[in-house]
Amino acid sequence: MSAPFDRSLTGEVSGDLGQEWAVSPQAGDEERVVESALRPHSLHDFIGQPKVARQLALVLEGAKRRGRPPDHVLLSGPPGLGKTSLALIIGSELGTAVKITSGPAIERSGDLAAMLSNLSPGDVLFIDEIHRIARPAEELLYMAMEDFRVDVVVGKGPGATAIPLDINPFTLVGATTRAGLLTGPLRDRFGFVGQMEFYEPAELQLVLARSADLLGVELTDEGSAEIAGRSRGTPRIANRLLRRVRDYAEVEADGRVTRAVAEAALALYDVDHLGLDRLDRAVLEALVAKFGGGPVGVATLAVAVGEEPHTVEEVCEPFLVRAGLLARTPRGRVATEAAWRHLGHAVPRGGIPLGRVTADPPGTGSSSEPLFDA
Repeated sequence: MSAPFDRSLTGEVSGDLGQEWAVSPQAGDEERVVESALRPHSLHDFIGQPKVARQLALVLEGAKRRGRPPDHVLLSGPPGLGKTSLALIIGSELGTAVKITSGPAIERSGDLAAMLSNLSPGDVLFIDEIHRIARPAEELLYMAMEDFRVDVVVGKGPGATAIPLDINPFTLVGATTRAGLLTGPLRDRFGFVGQMEFYEPAELQLVLARSADLLGVELTDEGSAEIAGRSRGTPRIANRLLRRVRDYAEVEADGRVTRAVAEAALALYDVDHLGLDRLDRAVLEALVAKFGGGPVGVATLAVAVGEEPHTVEEVCEPFLVRAGLLARTPRGRVATEAAWRHLGHAVPRGGIPLGRVTADPPGTGSSSEPLFDA
């Protein structure tokens, strides 16, 4: 059985999804190995997230001057924006070790107690997807975060005894893609909360320039602008597309990544100028051509494109909604005017009805409520 710190990180979507789609924000196990070589090792080298980086720099510098571990840190935001990189940077800036695990890997309070007891003074414990930690372990974490102590229960029933166990002072860094799922007591125990935002194309160009230098790729400004514009504001996707374009440039061109080479390579990998891939366009095409623009439930839409409902929800919908191509309504998914135009279809006569769009209710959106509020 693997040690607690050796267990692989687990995201909301399985790693296979990150490997199959070029623009998925999720990363598979193999890609994490590649990413580790491209990660920055200091806040000075970290690109983007200027507000979070500046605030975090003050927190760390103040803690170092006081000679005490900094407050516990919570990093929230979509996958692929650098939460893990920042967690590792915190350990590097403090000069301490970083122990890595994930919420789903902590199934029992005893697992967490074993991790905490093995920490050295000042160590950083990084828990990815912390909102998925088991409730008994979460309750044990409360006391550990506040008093650096845990109560280990020995025995069962009336004879059970709680043995207090002091642990070394440490800093907990939690990462989550769904901050709303964190319980109030856990969220309140973090002294610093950083909200990660999507990157601007100019910031992604800086990320690509740094990655190209580390990978030994000759990347022009026009080539990096083309890749950055199709990366959905996510550094992980930008680095993945850079590696795919590099392969194309080395095999089909002279190894130099220009705009023309980037366009040809990304067209080969079915990534269009908005960052949509084959599955994204298939979802929009089914919604527009087969269902007249909607509304249609996600389960029906998934059957139409030959995928699982959770794949459509977790891989496609977040970006399609953010890009203004798809709306989630009480009765199902609806294609916007931008989606019709992007696919080259004529917008229905009279246009798409506009109204206040609300989130889906539980289930697949088969409610009989009106599609739009008055």
